[in-house]
Amino acid sequence: MSWSAKQYVAFEDERTRPARDLLAAIPAGDVRSAIDIGCGPGNSTELLVERFANATVRGLDSSTDMIEAARKRLPQVQFDIADIDRWNETGPFDVIFANAVLQWLPDHATLLPSLVNKLAPGGSLAIQMPDNLNEPSHRLMREVAADGPWAAKLSGAAGQRTQMDDASGYYSMLKPHCTRVDVWRTTYHHPLAGGASGVVEWFKGSGLRPFLEPLDEAERAEYLKQYHAAIEQAYPAQADGSVLLPFPRLFLVATR
Repeated sequence: MSWSAKQYVAFEDERTRPARDLLAAIPAGDVRSAIDIGCGPGNSTELLVERFANATVRGLDSSTDMIEAARKRLPQVQFDIADIDRWNETGPFDVIFANAVLQWLPDHATLLPSLVNKLAPGGSLAIQMPDNLNEPSHRLMREVAADGPWAAKLSGAAGQRTQMDDASGYYSMLKPHCTRVDVWRTTYHHPLAGGASGVVEWFKGSGLRPFLEPLDEAERAEYLKQYHAAIEQAYPAQADGSVLLPFPRLFLVATR
């Protein structure tokens, strides 16, 4: 199961809101070059194009499906297929934007300073990462994986997400390389239609991928059935039938 642009954008408004909040925190300045790393289907890149109208804006992502969707959305923007951890451009960039992507990459203590080194003086590295590994949604992914006949197949699934540091850790990681580091954490409460089914559909486009990919079709259906039942207990429906999904996210804006 590769990344699916169609599945991802099923909740585009909710997924784009943190990108807007992150963009708003980037200090004002003369931005001539901006790049969206892990750009997905281009929803966050579109925000950069709007904010930095006089800049050269680019995007990159490791998923062919995502890049194809981004190119259709923004044909005037250059999009490249690349892995962030192997991305060897030196820049300099005035803005490096990383919305909901770096949580999939290891060794942040090495990766983040290396990204700062690609910035021009006064440039900003803007990062948003889901901080939800301890939320019921993700705890239940691991529990269903460990308790089923697929346990051996899914033994490495949870490890595909990086165990994130806390705000203090990221501040200490970045401050020696930057003049200013802004760190904050926000919990969004997304109303999702369809009760537990809405929660499952949301995570099929992101967090569930490592748990579903190794399974065959029958196993996948049974895993999702058990996960759905667990989610139904953890996230009771509101009076209107929707579920209010708490979604904590960590934000960083590091200025060189």
